Amino acid sequence: MPRLMLTDKTWDLLSRVMYLTGRIYKKPEHRMTLEGILYRMRTGVPWRDVPQEFGRWSKIFRRFNLWSRKGVMAEIFKFLSSLHDPDWFFIDGSIVKAHQDCTTIRNSQNEAIGSSRGGKTTKIHLAVDSGGLPIHFEISGGHVNDIIHGESLLDGISGTAIVAADKGYDSETLREFIRCRGAKPVIPRRSNNKTGNHDIDWSMYRLRHLVENAFLNIKKYRAISTRYDKLARNYQAMVALAFSMMWLPMWVG
Repeated sequence: MPRLMLTDKTWDLLSRVMYLTGRIYKKPEHRMTLEGILYRMRTGVPWRDVPQEFGRWSKIFRRFNLWSRKGVMAEIFKFLSSLHDPDWFFIDGSIVKAHQDCTTIRNSQNEAIGSSRGGKTTKIHLAVDSGGLPIHFEISGGHVNDIIHGESLLDGISGTAIVAADKGYDSETLREFIRCRGAKPVIPRRSNNKTGNHDIDWSMYRLRHLVENAFLNIKKYRAISTRYDKLARNYQAMVALAFSMMWLPMWVG
């Protein structure tokens, strides 16, 4: 039997969240279906190579595709991340290599795949809380600049004291956006900026590694560190599931 990822406690929590969405019927076989999805996320194997112990691969893929279309994975992540600590926010982006098989669709305009010197890539834009746990993320093509998603990552924030980011987010417009929401921006300026960095809280900036640690945490899953999914919503659902796995220990102890 392949290694499983869900304990009785974690499945009990996830199943209740899934059924609360109102988009899934309560069926006992859903546990093994989710285990099959997690196996594929962890190993990166083609869907056809998911072990038979989890059920027919075609059934597992159809359910994953259906749950992705209904936004079930996103709802799970949204529910689990509601426990976040809003004192500090850290934002960053990370590039993911897109496998050649996921770039063969006819209309790739809105599939969040970009071309650069590194080839075909996707980028994950992420905001984490004071404990380094994910709060909100977005998917784009790998060629998209981090600053493009700066405001949308922070949209709706409240009760936050500090927002920290690297020089890729050096923008007075973004700093003012953060200040208008009652938070202090900790974003270093580029070397050619005449204002300088005399006002930067470097002790807080050093904690920015928390968002980088979150990327390291999910990139241990091979279907996250390399994008195999042709559809952007399917890859986004897989990333949401990976971030949800980070939250589970906070809920079940």
